[in-house]
Amino acid sequence: MAMLNFVRCVAALIAIFAVATISTRAEAFSQSGIASVYSGGRTANGERAHSGGLTAAHKSLPFGTRVLVTHRKTGRSVVVRINDRGPFVRGRVIDLTPAGARAIGMGYGIAPVSLAVLGRD
Repeated sequence: MAMLNFVRCVAALIAIFAVATISTRAEAFSQSGIASVYSGGRTANGERAHSGGLTAAHKSLPFGTRVLVTHRKTGRSVVVRINDRGPFVRGRVIDLTPAGARAIGMGYGIAPVSLAVLGRD
């Protein structure tokens, strides 16, 4: 009897986990494109832009969103926080601070990247 209750509990937990996993995947956001580097001035959320900070600009993600940015050629990744709007150049999906760009081995140019949302502050 105790074993049957244990099995039922495990089955219920598996079912709950499966539903949670499905809803999490439905809310997932990923994007690929070109990243560029920017710095200076005030950001759209009112913060002062710091070239040494791990922040970024995105056209539509909410401020405070944490994004995993992966350089598609080097495989290096960095987590940045969205605090600004942009980039406004066609084909570009994110503007990184110089510190974020260095973290993925990008330097001061542009690079092909993949984005994955990790959550919000």
